[in-house]
Amino acid sequence: MNRKAPIVNKTFRPEKIRLNRYIASSGICSRRDADELISRGVVEINGVKTTELGTQVGPADQVKVNGKTIKNERKVYIVLNKPKDTLTTTDDPEGRRTVLDLVHNATTERIFPVGRLDRNTTGVLLLTNDGDLASKLTHPRYRVKKVYEVRTAQNVTEAMVETLVKGVELEDGLMQADAVTFLDPASKKDLAVEIHSGKNRVVRRMFEQLGLEIVKLDRVSFAGLTKKTLARGKWRQLTPKEIGWLKMNK
Repeated sequence: MNRKAPIVNKTFRPEKIRLNRYIASSGICSRRDADELISRGVVEINGVKTTELGTQVGPADQVKVNGKTIKNERKVYIVLNKPKDTLTTTDDPEGRRTVLDLVHNATTERIFPVGRLDRNTTGVLLLTNDGDLASKLTHPRYRVKKVYEVRTAQNVTEAMVETLVKGVELEDGLMQADAVTFLDPASKKDLAVEIHSGKNRVVRRMFEQLGLEIVKLDRVSFAGLTKKTLARGKWRQLTPKEIGWLKMNK
């Protein structure tokens, strides 16, 4: 006689995750920074403040940080070919154009630029809501490679190229390029500069220290991402392969 398997009633229980991971998934910060927010007592779960780092939360829980409700968002990764006269910020009190204005129809999730390009620097810019990845791509420890194409108003000498690689003393320390090459042997004004420092306006400041005026600065690569096929001011979603590569090499 065949016996039927007993029927077992299983109640579905939504998966819970650690609170710091939930906060990071909202896109406001990395998990390490989320731990600091929790320790400071500015995080609430269902109206109750918590300072326990190992706290678990589920989809039905309401989480607030500094009084504002956050949500666990799907991850979004966008590469933009940033044009000139555009601010790398999420908003501007003076109403000037920002990079978010260019990608406003890309997603309903809240995204932010990873690192900065100054207003008149063009090229590759990553925008995401992945706080952990953004934190690591901008941390000096990981030495993320950036490649710029530079055009100067004056001719650049071989001695200047050597100085850029050996190091230029700036107000915030010695800054070195990993590599500097001329793009065209016939031109002494067009160069490719490879650098890992993410400090503000570092390429412009290094050239200015040598008495060189930059008339064009274009980032052609960031962490292996390029702007190939992207016209100036256009964007695209990263492919799963690109996302996996970024996370594997972070």
